[in-house]
Amino acid sequence: MQALERAMSITGLLSEAENGGMSISDLSKKSGLALGTMHRILKGMEKQRMVEQDPQTKLYRLGPVWLEYGLRLYDSMDYITKIRPELERLSREVKESVYLSRPSGHEAIVMERIDSDDNPIRINDPLGIRIPLHIGAANKAMLADMPPGEAAEIIGQLVPRDEQQAFHAGLAAIRQAGYAESHGERTPGTSSVAVAVRDGLGTLVGAVSIGFISYDLTEERLAYLSEKVKETGARISRNLGAG
Repeated sequence: MQALERAMSITGLLSEAENGGMSISDLSKKSGLALGTMHRILKGMEKQRMVEQDPQTKLYRLGPVWLEYGLRLYDSMDYITKIRPELERLSREVKESVYLSRPSGHEAIVMERIDSDDNPIRINDPLGIRIPLHIGAANKAMLADMPPGEAAEIIGQLVPRDEQQAFHAGLAAIRQAGYAESHGERTPGTSSVAVAVRDGLGTLVGAVSIGFISYDLTEERLAYLSEKVKETGARISRNLGAG
């Protein structure tokens, strides 16, 4: 179990690496593992194609196995046939970037992004980015759709105690409205609207959101985007078997 935890910790460090990867000494410092231990773990991970080393720079980076697994997961979750076409349709209609996020513990992962060819201004949240579940419209839409006990546990971990009552009231307002909105929470000058998506078993699948620039945003435009994301979320849920 310790070896697995160490390998996943190294994977996490490499997933955030810039400039082509990380040296073994940097990995050792950041992980707190001795160089000899790090060398043994990396060699084992290389055999499983979990990491690879650049022959010129000697830097380590994530190996191809993660992409292979990711593509299999992507294909197995009905994204291509049941979700992606709806995301593409929404992006064409609203001429903005559209996202699909999924919950993962106390965070959400951006699983898909569709950019509009008609809009040169894009909010570029990269695929795979992890965002704490209490931040942003998509994540709040998912929290509002979770069972109360599960949501309360996450909120208790992420939101300061003196802000929790107001946060819960905000989630109640999201449930009442049928969608969530966020303005400048992660990036100043940007906004988003989002809805949660469920499958035929009533399980929370994730959230669909539209990201857009706040400049010159009118009430009419906000209402239009909110209605469109609600329509798309409802169609995706129906496609996944929800009533």
